[in-house]
Amino acid sequence: MAMSGGKDDGAPMMEMNMTPLIDVLLVLLIMFIISIPVATNALNINLPSGDPPPQDIIIEPIKNKLFITEENQVLWNATPLAVADLPNTLQAMNQVEPTPQLQFEPAPGANYDFTVKVLNIVKQNNVQNFGFVGNERYRVFGTQAGAE
Repeated sequence: MAMSGGKDDGAPMMEMNMTPLIDVLLVLLIMFIISIPVATNALNINLPSGDPPPQDIIIEPIKNKLFITEENQVLWNATPLAVADLPNTLQAMNQVEPTPQLQFEPAPGANYDFTVKVLNIVKQNNVQNFGFVGNERYRVFGTQAGAE
């Protein structure tokens, strides 16, 4: 605790000593902090019971494969199909629940124009679940395409 002795001339000290006041305030602050109860926040949660959850039945969609040969022939699940019959087959496929997946795979030497014609038929029949398959064999991983 610092104390000021004033001047040596014998005159009374005109300044108030703040040190004891600050000490008392710090002691009061510490007492208030200690006396405050610890905040306990309780949150009531309704947890699920230990019963196993209901099993939802997941139905795998049917996968239909549309293959275009090098001879401009359409194969529907390995069965030859006339191009004129393709719209009816696609419409019948769209009626099934869940909507079947249509996998499209042209042969490496398939005619581009014929392939585009078949793709346009697929697009016109609003096929929603559609994907190209078989393209992974044409990927290039630091080597030339087709080299294995």
